[in-house]
Amino acid sequence: MTYVKMALLGIAQIPLTKMKTMRETLREKNLLTNFLLNNNDDRSQNVAHDPKLSLHPLRNYLDLAYVGNISIGTPPQQFKVVFDTGSADLWVPSTYCDSVPCYTHNVFNPHVSTTFRLSGMPVDLTYGSGRMVGFLGYDTVRIGKLIDMGQPFGLSKSQYGMEHAPFDGILGLGYPSLATQGTTPIFDTLKRRSLIPQPVFAFYLSSQKENGSMLMLGGVDHSYHKGKLQWIPVSQPHYWQITMNRRVVTALRRLIGARLVDNEYAVSCSYVARLPTIVFSINGNNYPLPPQAYIRKNLRGQCFSNFGGGTENMSHSETWILGDVFLRLYFSVYDRGNNRVGLAPAV
Repeated sequence: MTYVKMALLGIAQIPLTKMKTMRETLREKNLLTNFLLNNNDDRSQNVAHDPKLSLHPLRNYLDLAYVGNISIGTPPQQFKVVFDTGSADLWVPSTYCDSVPCYTHNVFNPHVSTTFRLSGMPVDLTYGSGRMVGFLGYDTVRIGKLIDMGQPFGLSKSQYGMEHAPFDGILGLGYPSLATQGTTPIFDTLKRRSLIPQPVFAFYLSSQKENGSMLMLGGVDHSYHKGKLQWIPVSQPHYWQITMNRRVVTALRRLIGARLVDNEYAVSCSYVARLPTIVFSINGNNYPLPPQAYIRKNLRGQCFSNFGGGTENMSHSETWILGDVFLRLYFSVYDRGNNRVGLAPAV
Protein backbone atom coordinates (compact mmCIF):
# COMPACT_ATOMS: atom_id res chain seq x y z
CA MET A 1 0.00 0.00 0.00
CA THR A 2 1.09 3.56 -0.61
CA TYR A 3 0.79 6.22 2.07
CA VAL A 4 0.55 9.95 1.45
CA LYS A 5 -0.33 12.94 3.58
CA MET A 6 -3.46 14.76 2.45
CA ALA A 7 -5.07 18.18 2.76
CA LEU A 8 -8.69 19.19 2.79
CA LEU A 9 -10.46 21.86 0.79
CA GLY A 10 -13.97 20.58 0.23
CA ILE A 11 -16.18 19.03 -2.39
CA ALA A 12 -15.10 19.25 -6.01
CA GLN A 13 -17.06 17.97 -8.96
CA ILE A 14 -14.75 15.24 -10.26
CA PRO A 15 -16.06 12.60 -12.67
CA LEU A 16 -14.94 9.02 -12.21
CA THR A 17 -15.74 5.52 -13.30
CA LYS A 18 -18.06 3.30 -11.27
CA MET A 19 -16.19 1.63 -8.45
CA LYS A 20 -16.42 -1.19 -5.94
CA THR A 21 -17.44 -0.39 -2.40
CA MET A 22 -14.66 0.24 0.12
CA ARG A 23 -15.70 -2.94 1.96
CA GLU A 24 -15.28 -5.05 -1.20
CA THR A 25 -11.90 -3.55 -2.01
CA LEU A 26 -10.54 -3.98 1.51
CA ARG A 27 -11.79 -7.57 1.67
CA GLU A 28 -9.98 -8.42 -1.58
CA LYS A 29 -6.73 -7.03 -0.16
CA ASN A 30 -7.19 -8.78 3.23
CA LEU A 31 -7.49 -5.42 4.97
CA LEU A 32 -11.16 -5.50 5.96
CA THR A 33 -10.89 -7.14 9.39
CA ASN A 34 -8.18 -4.80 10.68
CA PHE A 35 -9.91 -1.77 9.22
CA LEU A 36 -13.23 -2.57 10.94
CA LEU A 37 -11.51 -3.35 14.23
CA ASN A 38 -9.85 0.05 14.14
CA ASN A 39 -13.13 1.76 13.28
CA ASN A 40 -15.60 0.29 15.76
CA ASP A 41 -18.98 2.00 15.80
CA ASP A 42 -18.83 4.65 18.54
CA ARG A 43 -21.82 6.98 18.74
CA SER A 44 -20.42 9.07 21.61
CA GLN A 45 -19.29 11.89 19.29
CA ASN A 46 -18.56 15.48 20.26
CA VAL A 47 -21.04 16.60 17.59
CA ALA A 48 -24.24 14.76 18.45
CA HIS A 49 -27.47 14.14 16.59
CA ASP A 50 -29.98 16.86 17.44
CA PRO A 51 -33.73 16.50 16.93
CA LYS A 52 -33.65 19.89 15.20
CA LEU A 53 -31.13 18.58 12.67
CA SER A 54 -32.21 19.32 9.08
CA LEU A 55 -31.72 16.55 6.52
CA HIS A 56 -31.78 17.45 2.83
CA PRO A 57 -31.70 14.75 0.10
CA LEU A 58 -29.19 15.17 -2.71
CA ARG A 59 -29.34 13.53 -6.12
CA ASN A 60 -26.26 11.98 -7.71
CA TYR A 61 -26.09 12.91 -11.40
CA LEU A 62 -23.84 10.31 -13.06
CA ASP A 63 -21.16 10.84 -10.38
CA LEU A 64 -20.64 14.34 -11.84
CA ALA A 65 -22.49 16.43 -9.25
CA TYR A 66 -24.64 16.10 -6.15
CA VAL A 67 -27.64 18.40 -6.39
CA GLY A 68 -30.35 19.46 -3.91
CA ASN A 69 -33.54 21.53 -4.09
CA ILE A 70 -34.10 25.00 -2.62
CA SER A 71 -36.62 27.73 -3.28
CA ILE A 72 -36.31 31.52 -3.41
CA GLY A 73 -39.00 34.18 -3.21
CA THR A 74 -42.70 34.49 -2.34
CA PRO A 75 -44.36 32.47 -3.74
CA PRO A 76 -41.41 30.03 -3.84
CA GLN A 77 -39.50 29.54 -7.10
CA GLN A 78 -37.71 26.19 -7.26
CA PHE A 79 -34.04 25.63 -8.08
CA LYS A 80 -31.53 22.78 -8.14
CA VAL A 81 -28.22 23.80 -6.58
CA VAL A 82 -24.84 22.33 -5.79
CA PHE A 83 -23.95 22.73 -2.11
CA ASP A 84 -20.31 23.76 -2.48
CA THR A 85 -17.74 23.86 0.35
CA GLY A 86 -15.24 25.70 -1.85
CA SER A 87 -17.28 28.93 -2.13
CA ALA A 88 -19.62 30.99 0.07
CA ASP A 89 -22.08 32.74 -2.28
CA LEU A 90 -25.59 31.71 -3.31
CA TRP A 91 -26.65 32.50 -6.86
CA VAL A 92 -29.18 31.33 -9.44
CA PRO A 93 -29.95 32.24 -13.08
CA SER A 94 -32.36 35.14 -13.56
CA THR A 95 -34.84 36.41 -16.15
CA TYR A 96 -32.28 39.12 -16.96
CA CYS A 97 -29.81 36.54 -18.26
CA ASP A 98 -29.45 36.07 -22.02
CA SER A 99 -26.67 33.45 -21.97
CA VAL A 100 -27.23 29.95 -23.34
CA PRO A 101 -27.13 28.22 -19.90
CA CYS A 102 -30.03 30.38 -18.73
CA TYR A 103 -32.27 29.02 -21.50
CA THR A 104 -31.69 25.46 -20.32
CA HIS A 105 -32.18 26.01 -16.57
CA ASN A 106 -34.71 27.45 -14.14
CA VAL A 107 -34.47 31.24 -13.81
CA PHE A 108 -35.54 33.53 -10.97
CA ASN A 109 -38.09 36.24 -11.77
CA PRO A 110 -37.81 39.00 -9.14
CA HIS A 111 -40.94 40.76 -10.43
CA VAL A 112 -43.26 37.99 -9.23
CA SER A 113 -41.78 37.74 -5.71
CA THR A 114 -43.46 39.99 -3.13
CA THR A 115 -40.47 39.70 -0.77
CA PHE A 116 -37.68 40.54 -3.24
CA ARG A 117 -35.47 43.57 -2.58
CA LEU A 118 -32.93 44.85 -5.07
CA SER A 119 -29.38 45.71 -4.06
CA GLY A 120 -27.96 46.29 -7.51
CA MET A 121 -24.41 45.63 -6.33
CA PRO A 122 -22.49 43.79 -9.09
CA VAL A 123 -21.48 40.16 -8.58
CA ASP A 124 -18.75 38.36 -10.53
CA LEU A 125 -17.98 34.77 -9.52
CA THR A 126 -15.59 32.30 -11.13
CA TYR A 127 -15.64 28.53 -10.60
CA GLY A 128 -13.80 25.57 -12.05
CA SER A 129 -16.84 24.82 -14.22
CA GLY A 130 -17.56 28.37 -15.39
CA ARG A 131 -18.33 31.96 -14.48
CA MET A 132 -21.38 33.97 -13.41
CA VAL A 133 -21.77 37.76 -13.76
CA GLY A 134 -24.82 39.48 -12.32
CA PHE A 135 -26.15 41.57 -9.46
CA LEU A 136 -27.16 41.17 -5.83
CA GLY A 137 -30.68 40.88 -4.42
CA TYR A 138 -32.39 39.87 -1.16
CA ASP A 139 -35.24 37.43 -0.69
CA THR A 140 -36.57 34.51 1.34
CA VAL A 141 -34.60 31.30 0.81
CA ARG A 142 -36.02 27.93 1.84
CA ILE A 143 -33.90 24.82 2.32
CA GLY A 144 -36.37 22.18 3.37
CA LYS A 145 -37.97 23.34 6.61
CA LEU A 146 -35.40 26.12 7.11
CA ILE A 147 -36.70 29.56 6.14
CA ASP A 148 -34.14 32.35 5.81
CA MET A 149 -35.72 35.75 5.17
CA GLY A 150 -33.83 38.60 3.53
CA GLN A 151 -30.91 36.45 2.42
CA PRO A 152 -28.50 38.06 -0.08
CA PHE A 153 -28.04 36.09 -3.30
CA GLY A 154 -26.76 36.63 -6.82
CA LEU A 155 -28.96 36.86 -9.92
CA SER A 156 -27.07 36.08 -13.10
CA LYS A 157 -27.07 38.33 -16.16
CA SER A 158 -24.40 36.35 -18.00
CA GLN A 159 -23.10 32.81 -17.54
CA TYR A 160 -20.07 31.20 -19.15
CA GLY A 161 -19.86 27.42 -19.22
CA MET A 162 -22.31 25.23 -17.31
CA GLU A 163 -24.60 24.87 -20.36
CA HIS A 164 -25.14 21.19 -19.66
CA ALA A 165 -24.78 21.31 -15.88
CA PRO A 166 -27.38 19.27 -13.97
CA PHE A 167 -27.87 22.19 -11.58
CA ASP A 168 -29.26 25.72 -11.87
CA GLY A 169 -27.05 27.52 -9.38
CA ILE A 170 -24.59 27.14 -6.51
CA LEU A 171 -25.00 27.51 -2.74
CA GLY A 172 -21.65 28.03 -1.04
CA LEU A 173 -20.92 26.59 2.40
CA GLY A 174 -17.41 28.01 2.77
CA TYR A 175 -16.13 30.56 5.26
CA PRO A 176 -17.50 34.14 5.06
CA SER A 177 -14.11 35.41 3.87
CA LEU A 178 -14.88 33.69 0.54
CA ALA A 179 -18.19 35.52 0.08
CA THR A 180 -18.89 38.66 -1.92
CA GLN A 181 -17.81 41.64 0.18
CA GLY A 182 -20.61 43.05 2.32
CA THR A 183 -22.74 39.87 2.24
CA THR A 184 -23.33 37.13 4.80
CA PRO A 185 -23.33 33.49 3.57
CA ILE A 186 -26.51 31.55 4.14
CA PHE A 187 -24.91 29.12 6.62
CA ASP A 188 -23.76 32.03 8.79
CA THR A 189 -27.24 33.57 8.63
CA LEU A 190 -28.81 30.29 9.73
CA LYS A 191 -26.33 30.08 12.59
CA ARG A 192 -26.73 33.71 13.70
CA ARG A 193 -30.53 33.48 13.72
CA SER A 194 -30.43 30.17 15.66
CA LEU A 195 -32.26 28.41 12.82
CA ILE A 196 -29.85 25.49 13.24
CA PRO A 197 -28.87 24.10 16.66
CA GLN A 198 -25.13 23.78 15.98
CA PRO A 199 -22.70 25.46 13.55
CA VAL A 200 -22.15 22.14 11.82
CA PHE A 201 -22.99 20.56 8.46
CA ALA A 202 -22.19 17.16 7.00
CA PHE A 203 -22.29 15.23 3.72
CA TYR A 204 -23.10 11.64 2.90
CA LEU A 205 -22.43 11.04 -0.81
CA SER A 206 -23.79 7.83 -2.28
CA SER A 207 -21.93 5.85 -4.90
CA GLN A 208 -23.36 3.95 -7.85
CA LYS A 209 -26.92 5.15 -7.27
CA GLU A 210 -28.94 8.27 -8.00
CA ASN A 211 -30.70 8.59 -4.64
CA GLY A 212 -29.55 8.25 -1.04
CA SER A 213 -27.09 11.14 -0.69
CA MET A 214 -27.71 13.61 2.11
CA LEU A 215 -26.76 17.08 3.35
CA MET A 216 -27.16 17.64 7.09
CA LEU A 217 -27.46 21.15 8.50
CA GLY A 218 -27.11 21.81 12.22
CA GLY A 219 -25.68 18.47 13.36
CA VAL A 220 -24.84 14.90 12.43
CA ASP A 221 -26.90 11.75 11.86
CA HIS A 222 -24.41 9.07 12.92
CA SER A 223 -26.30 6.27 11.16
CA TYR A 224 -24.54 7.37 7.95
CA HIS A 225 -21.03 6.40 9.06
CA LYS A 226 -19.06 3.62 10.72
CA GLY A 227 -16.75 4.15 13.64
CA LYS A 228 -15.68 7.28 15.42
CA LEU A 229 -15.27 10.58 13.60
CA GLN A 230 -11.61 11.49 13.33
CA TRP A 231 -11.09 15.25 13.57
CA ILE A 232 -8.72 17.33 11.45
CA PRO A 233 -8.05 20.97 12.43
CA VAL A 234 -8.52 23.57 9.69
CA SER A 235 -5.16 25.26 9.15
CA GLN A 236 -6.67 28.57 8.06
CA PRO A 237 -10.37 29.54 8.38
CA HIS A 238 -10.82 30.54 4.75
CA TYR A 239 -11.15 27.28 2.86
CA TRP A 240 -11.80 23.95 4.58
CA GLN A 241 -8.13 23.05 4.32
CA ILE A 242 -4.97 21.71 5.86
CA THR A 243 -1.59 22.19 4.23
CA MET A 244 0.81 19.72 2.66
CA ASN A 245 3.72 19.40 0.27
CA ARG A 246 2.17 19.47 -3.24
CA ARG A 247 5.03 17.49 -4.77
CA VAL A 248 3.25 14.34 -3.58
CA VAL A 249 0.93 14.60 -6.58
CA THR A 250 3.81 14.31 -9.03
CA ALA A 251 5.17 11.29 -7.15
CA LEU A 252 1.74 9.62 -7.23
CA ARG A 253 1.50 10.06 -10.99
CA ARG A 254 4.88 8.40 -11.42
CA LEU A 255 3.81 5.58 -9.12
CA ILE A 256 0.72 4.74 -11.18
CA GLY A 257 2.46 5.25 -14.54
CA ALA A 258 0.34 8.22 -15.65
CA ARG A 259 1.49 10.08 -18.77
CA LEU A 260 0.48 13.52 -20.00
CA VAL A 261 -2.00 13.39 -22.91
CA ASP A 262 -3.86 16.55 -23.98
CA ASN A 263 -3.33 18.22 -20.59
CA GLU A 264 -4.61 15.15 -18.70
CA TYR A 265 -2.74 12.24 -17.15
CA ALA A 266 -3.66 8.99 -18.89
CA VAL A 267 -3.29 5.47 -17.53
CA SER A 268 -3.68 2.19 -19.40
CA CYS A 269 -7.15 0.82 -18.57
CA SER A 270 -5.78 -2.72 -18.60
CA TYR A 271 -3.35 -1.72 -15.86
CA VAL A 272 -5.96 -0.30 -13.45
CA ALA A 273 -6.66 -3.63 -11.72
CA ARG A 274 -2.97 -3.89 -10.78
CA LEU A 275 -2.67 -0.39 -9.34
CA PRO A 276 -2.17 -0.07 -5.57
CA THR A 277 -4.67 1.01 -2.96
CA ILE A 278 -3.41 4.39 -1.82
CA VAL A 279 -3.82 5.07 1.88
CA PHE A 280 -4.14 8.75 2.73
CA SER A 281 -2.62 9.57 6.10
CA ILE A 282 -4.48 12.61 7.47
CA ASN A 283 -3.66 13.92 10.91
CA GLY A 284 -2.38 10.52 12.02
CA ASN A 285 -5.30 8.47 10.63
CA ASN A 286 -5.32 6.29 7.51
CA TYR A 287 -7.95 6.38 4.74
CA PRO A 288 -7.61 3.74 1.98
CA LEU A 289 -8.56 4.78 -1.57
CA PRO A 290 -8.73 1.99 -4.20
CA PRO A 291 -7.69 2.52 -7.84
CA GLN A 292 -11.32 2.31 -8.97
CA ALA A 293 -11.83 5.60 -7.10
CA TYR A 294 -8.80 7.58 -8.26
CA ILE A 295 -8.95 6.47 -11.91
CA ARG A 296 -11.82 7.56 -14.17
CA LYS A 297 -12.88 6.35 -17.63
CA ASN A 298 -14.31 8.72 -20.23
CA LEU A 299 -16.97 7.98 -22.83
CA ARG A 300 -14.30 6.90 -25.32
CA GLY A 301 -13.02 4.22 -22.97
CA GLN A 302 -9.82 6.07 -22.01
CA CYS A 303 -8.60 6.03 -18.38
CA PHE A 304 -7.22 9.08 -16.56
CA SER A 305 -5.87 9.91 -13.12
CA ASN A 306 -8.04 12.01 -10.80
CA PHE A 307 -4.97 13.43 -9.06
CA GLY A 308 -4.87 17.03 -10.23
CA GLY A 309 -2.37 19.78 -9.60
CA GLY A 310 1.15 19.06 -8.44
CA THR A 311 4.32 21.05 -9.12
CA GLU A 312 3.41 21.46 -12.79
CA ASN A 313 0.35 23.68 -12.33
CA MET A 314 -0.04 24.54 -8.62
CA SER A 315 3.02 26.69 -8.15
CA HIS A 316 1.57 28.90 -5.42
CA SER A 317 -0.72 26.50 -3.55
CA GLU A 318 -0.11 23.84 -0.94
CA THR A 319 -3.67 22.59 -0.54
CA TRP A 320 -5.44 19.53 -1.85
CA ILE A 321 -9.08 19.09 -2.74
CA LEU A 322 -10.74 16.04 -1.23
CA GLY A 323 -13.43 15.75 -3.86
CA ASP A 324 -16.35 13.44 -4.56
CA VAL A 325 -13.88 10.64 -5.32
CA PHE A 326 -12.74 10.58 -1.69
CA LEU A 327 -16.02 11.61 -0.05
CA ARG A 328 -18.00 8.75 -1.56
CA LEU A 329 -15.97 6.51 0.71
CA TYR A 330 -15.80 8.78 3.75
CA PHE A 331 -18.59 10.62 5.55
CA SER A 332 -17.51 14.22 6.21
CA VAL A 333 -18.49 16.72 8.92
CA TYR A 334 -17.66 20.45 8.82
CA ASP A 335 -17.57 22.01 12.28
CA ARG A 336 -17.42 25.81 12.09
CA GLY A 337 -17.62 26.18 15.87
CA ASN A 338 -14.28 24.43 16.33
CA ASN A 339 -12.75 25.00 12.86
CA ARG A 340 -12.28 21.31 12.15
CA VAL A 341 -13.38 18.58 9.76
CA GLY A 342 -14.45 15.08 10.81
CA LEU A 343 -14.06 11.95 8.66
CA ALA A 344 -15.32 8.41 9.13
CA PRO A 345 -15.98 5.46 6.78
CA ALA A 346 -19.37 5.88 5.09
CA VAL A 347 -21.91 3.09 5.50
